[in-house]
Amino acid sequence: MARDDSKMSTLFSDRPLLVFWEMTKACHLACLHCRANAQYEGGPDELSTDEGRALIDELAAAGRPRPILILTGGDCLMRDDIVDLARYARQHDVPVAIAPSVTPRLTTPTLLGLRGEGVKSASLSLDGASPEVHDGVRGIPGHFVSTLRAIRQLKDLGFTVQVNTTAMPSNTHQLADVATLLHEYDVDVWEVFFLITTGRGSDVIATSAQENEDVCHFLVDASRYGFTVRTVEAPFFRRVAYERKELGERAPSDTGLLYDQLSARLAELLGPSNAPIRAPSAATRDGKGIIFVGANGTVTPSGFLPLSLGNVRDQSLMSIYRENELLRSIRAADFRGVCGRCSFANLCGGSRSRASAVFGDPLGSDPGCLLVANETLAFHDVA
Repeated sequence: MARDDSKMSTLFSDRPLLVFWEMTKACHLACLHCRANAQYEGGPDELSTDEGRALIDELAAAGRPRPILILTGGDCLMRDDIVDLARYARQHDVPVAIAPSVTPRLTTPTLLGLRGEGVKSASLSLDGASPEVHDGVRGIPGHFVSTLRAIRQLKDLGFTVQVNTTAMPSNTHQLADVATLLHEYDVDVWEVFFLITTGRGSDVIATSAQENEDVCHFLVDASRYGFTVRTVEAPFFRRVAYERKELGERAPSDTGLLYDQLSARLAELLGPSNAPIRAPSAATRDGKGIIFVGANGTVTPSGFLPLSLGNVRDQSLMSIYRENELLRSIRAADFRGVCGRCSFANLCGGSRSRASAVFGDPLGSDPGCLLVANETLAFHDVA
């Protein structure tokens, strides 16, 4: 899913880098933090195969480099037409990645079919380093073992494998152990989601701003062990990575006990590493380089910011992305409060989803950032 960050950043006003299509809300899991409020069967209003082709046609016409279409859900493999749609995308030179659930639908024939249609990247969720923690989140006994087996299966089939982990108070103590598993399984990308209180996640307590800062510094450390690290709804990770990488700050000054514990555990399990930090710096955020198409065609800035901007059944996705006033403000970093004054407004910009969930203002400040929580700013010249 990687692109040249310096080139892509100049295109974000014209087209997104990533288009997430929630193909269905159907999923056989019952994850306690599910953004989609997934259900056992899909709804009658889901985009049809022909409507999916029309969406692909629009991405094909967007110009090069074309946006990457991420097929997600629910569980995207609950759609019987997924291979046909991947074939149509390949025929129109639209790159596709998949984000399936680990269920009996994740079969070798289906995966081989998708590989044959040019799908190179797949992401799976792993929310703990033990059955007790992961299975507790996913709601299915034995799912931890099945997930590790699925990671190996995807690697054996030649996929670039991304593992998604949602950081919550119930699992942050295991993040170093998760990183060790990813190293062992030769995972390519670790994408860590910072919980937003939406969907079923509304009933789950999120990590504090200090915990977020600690986890981000730990993730910089973890990125030295052979996989790229990215975050979702934690754009302040780019600020932390910048401080650690570009400004040469070896010893974090704003970390707490959680970082100390995770850092020590990582060193215990994997030993020291002098490898370069692997943390992309493309300044994407909800509505800037990212756009989300819901199962019924509703367009939102992201899957975690359920604010309707229109519907692809009635409007062009590209016109919504380019012309919507909220999205234009987001891309211009026209924020209120600390986020608006911060010298990292362009590089980071805060989670628009968290600002909306907590304050009801998608242009407000992100309370998950330590700078906002402490009402302090660190001004640096950012290239």
